[in-house]
Amino acid sequence: MSEPVSVTVTRQDKYKFLVDFGPVIAKSVADEPPPLGEGGGPSPTQLLAAAVANCLSSSLVFASARSKEDPGHLVTTVSCEIDRNERNRLRVTGMNVTIMLSAAPDQLAHFDRALEQFEDFCTVSQSVRNGIPYSLTVKGPDGQVLK
Repeated sequence: MSEPVSVTVTRQDKYKFLVDFGPVIAKSVADEPPPLGEGGGPSPTQLLAAAVANCLSSSLVFASARSKEDPGHLVTTVSCEIDRNERNRLRVTGMNVTIMLSAAPDQLAHFDRALEQFEDFCTVSQSVRNGIPYSLTVKGPDGQVLK
């Protein structure tokens, strides 16, 4: 079993919170966008999207590295769909994830295997997927859809 992850969030003002990741990582600020907050940092929804994007990107690198390959520079974009639930509360109802590669997939002999496996390695997206469906697209540097 791995070590537990702990983050402390402390209110600073209105909807602005100091996010403390522990003694080794710099603290960050999170804030709701106007009209609630002042947009002084990423919103909780943006932090969720960043966590999914980062974890999927890392998992693709990990899956590729298992075959001693490097997918190169990755750019991952997540857009969140937000809608109201039956109680009229805002919820993230879906996420669209696009990973853009810089390396040509035909230069990676085992990339098909990495594509098959990498989502399963992603702790965050697989945990989130239990409550929020997401779609995933992986594209080559020429824009060709690989997955």
